Parts: sequence; C-alpha cells; structure tokens
Amino acid sequence: MHAAGPQVTSVRVNPGKRTFEGTADTRSDSAAVGHDRDGTFEGTADTRSDSAAVGHDRDGTFEGAASDGDAGLPAGAGAGDAGRGGSVWTVAGVERVPWSSFGYYLPERPSFTFDPLFHAGTYYVQEASSMFLEQALRQTTDLSRPLRVLDLCAAPGGKSTLLQSLLSPDSLLVSNEVIRNRVHILEENMVKWGGINTVITSNDPADFSRLENYFDVMVVDAPCSGSGLFRREPDLVTEWSPGNVQLCHQRQQRILADCWPSLRQDGLLIYSTCSYSREENEDILDWIVEDLGATTCRLETPPEWGIVETAGRSGAYGYRFYPDRVKGEGLFVACLRKNGGAAFTAPRKKGMLERPARKDEERIAVWMRPGTPLFYFHHQELIYGLPVELAADLPVLQSSLYLKRAGMPLGKLSVKEFIPEHDLALSMLINPALPALSLSREEALQYLRKDEWRPAVTHRGWTLVQYGGHNLGWIKALQGRINNYYPKEWRILRRES
Repeated sequence: MHAAGPQVTSVRVNPGKRTFEGTADTRSDSAAVGHDRDGTFEGTADTRSDSAAVGHDRDGTFEGAASDGDAGLPAGAGAGDAGRGGSVWTVAGVERVPWSSFGYYLPERPSFTFDPLFHAGTYYVQEASSMFLEQALRQTTDLSRPLRVLDLCAAPGGKSTLLQSLLSPDSLLVSNEVIRNRVHILEENMVKWGGINTVITSNDPADFSRLENYFDVMVVDAPCSGSGLFRREPDLVTEWSPGNVQLCHQRQQRILADCWPSLRQDGLLIYSTCSYSREENEDILDWIVEDLGATTCRLETPPEWGIVETAGRSGAYGYRFYPDRVKGEGLFVACLRKNGGAAFTAPRKKGMLERPARKDEERIAVWMRPGTPLFYFHHQELIYGLPVELAADLPVLQSSLYLKRAGMPLGKLSVKEFIPEHDLALSMLINPALPALSLSREEALQYLRKDEWRPAVTHRGWTLVQYGGHNLGWIKALQGRINNYYPKEWRILRRES
C-alpha cells in the first residue's frame, strides 16, 4: 500500500483560444475544460467561492498524453505577479498531466475568481484523473471524421469542454444534464469555452431512445456512491453505505439501458464513476457485456502513469485511479463497443427552421471570422449560427428532445443595428478585426464586477473588451458614457483581500 500524496490543483487549457508559448494557435476552432462533484472543477459565475467557481466532473474523463499538438500554457500565465497584469498563477513549478495533451498540475491553488483569463475561457480547472477521457477517446476513435457524441451527464461541463477540444469542427456534441437547476452552469461553461458545434439538452436518459442508432460515441459519467472522492470531500464518508452502493448500481443499470438504443452498431460507450465499489464498476461492465451486448476495449496505460487495469468475470477491462498511485482523485473508467444496432435512418418529416433574409445574413457575416460558413436561423428574437454540416441534425434533435441551446446565439437584428450576444464575444467565431479595447488586470476586474469605470475609448459603438488578447465581453461606447454588457448574473461580487 502506498501513502496518498497531497491534493493537487490541475487545469486544462483551451487549445481553441490559446496562444502557445508566444505562437499564434493554428489549430481548429474547438476546445475544452472542467469537473463536477464527479471529479473535476470549474469556475463558473464569479459570484461563487473559489471552490464553487471551479466545478468538478467525476466524469472519469481522460485525456491523452502529448498527442497531435501541445496546447502550451495560457498567454500571460508566466508573469507570476498578478499586479503586473499576468495570470494569478505562474509557470514556476507547473508540471504536465502525463495522460493529457492540455493538462497541467499547479504547485498551489490560486484564486481563480480574480484571474480574467479564467473568465475568458482560456482554461478550465479540472481534476487530473478526469482528463484521462482524452485517452479513452483517442485510443478507440478516429477523431478526424465527423462524429455524433452524447455527453449524457454533462454538468458542470468538464467532460463536454474536453470532448469539444478533441472533436473535429464538423462533429456534433450533445451535452445533456437531466437536473434542470444544473443546466445553467453547464451552459455558462460551454459559452466560455467558445465552441459552436454543441447542443445543450435537459432530458431523461430514456428520451434518447427516440434517437435510435444516432450517436457514434456516448459518454456516461454515472451517478455513484462517491467513494473515490473521500479524500477531497470527507463529508461524503457519512453518506456512504452498502445500501447506497446497491441503489447506485440499479440506477446505473437503468440509465444505461434507457439510453443504449441511441448508440449505433459498433458505437463506443465510455463509462465512468468516482466510486471504488466493484458493484458500480466491474459488475456493471459484466452486465453491459452480457445483457446489453458489447465488446470490451483495452487501453494502453504506461506503468509510470500508475493506473491500475482490472477486469470483470466477462473479461471487460476497466481502469482504476487511486490517489496513492496517481496525482489525482479516485476514478473508474472503461470503454465498450456496442454489438447490436444499425446505422441511423433520418426521419422523413423534419421540422422547419426559420431562416433570416439574405441581406440580414450579410449584415451578420461581417461580425464573423472570415471563411467560416454558417447556417443561420431564428429562435425567438435571436439569430443563431451552426456549422453548415450540422444543419440537418437540428430538426432531428428538435423532434425528440428538449433543447436548451443549439449552436451559438449571435445576436439580435434591429432596424438600426446588430446587437451582439455575449456568447459571440467569447466564441471562436468572432471576427478578430472588430474594434477592441485592451485592459489592464485591474481594469478587467472592474469590468467583470460591473463597477463604474471610464476607460479611454476612441471608438464609438460596440467594442470588444480584452485582457491579454482574449475577449471578456462587450461594451458600447456612447457619447459621454460606457455601457457595460457583461452578464450581471456572472459578475464578480467579491473583492481581493
């Protein structure tokens, strides 16, 4: 038995927004970060404490060791002195997470709330074990082709931001959270991450059975008894019991049986928990293989990573993370391929989406990054954008699910002007040639708190607010005043002590 090391803080950088080591990012516009009580953390609305402002995905997510492209550290992270305008954490003492292309261990936990780069979505605070999701996907899936991916238990967004960083721009990611009061946290984190090929839903797992054979990949970070998080959350010890383990086992079976029809033949299931109990892990794998019909996938895990390979009586492989062997919390993950099923057949009748007039699309296009073809559609008063390759998927999803958000809300057209949404400012769609105002760290925090302030602005009208070259949101410069359009529900309420 090894002694567990101290808890560590880890972050995953957003490759779609990063300037690497002083070099402009040339990768595709997709990205990621996060973790929920499941095992990752993420900073959402600044109104929370640092721990809440971080999230936590027990989503046994994983991430692959340096693969095609090293994301590098956030621009500004090396300044070390927050007062001089750098990030609140320094590169001194930072170490790579071995199974992650984008993950880093920090030598200490800073106050992420007061780092403007955090609010710009340039990184996500995520428990290191959960970053292994990258390995599970890279070792089993051809990520160069378009995929339909379901993150069934997605809040607060760690798994989904990571998935979006790995998927091709013409892939579709459906991020689902059945608990309605957690959907807003998921949506906020996805907005900050800046991707466009995502649909956010709030549905029971059984609802997905209507989409028979639709998904290529299904990620299920199942509700569990939480024993893998005892070190980090000692209060969970009093909630644990053998009876609760059995209840979780039954719930996990129901969740998987309900959503199983939506996975196509040879589709990939990535299953994870933050439990050590065999009933919730290897026994569930045996049930999937024997009752649902699946074939196990074996992953490569170098011995120096400290990950323990296990197997159920069916021979299905699983991978366990123990805090005394890895720099991370407890986690179990496994990959299986569906044996039955067929190819997806699109329904003949589809809903119709209301399209803007051609002249209106031309007015909007100037706000977008050149060379980014989009499918535009109306929803209520807003105009949304979606990759043109995914336009046919939206009516299919609308006919079967409750959609909280589809694609990217871009803004509202009035007679006089286009009124941009905050989502557009943080997206990877934004035209980099738009007027922008660069702020110091203190000015950026004033903006994020929605304090009264009077920056020197020479441009009139809608202006991007930036810190370290990354967008934070919008202001509108008028004669004699500045209107701050940062979302009031996201504003920072605390002040640095």
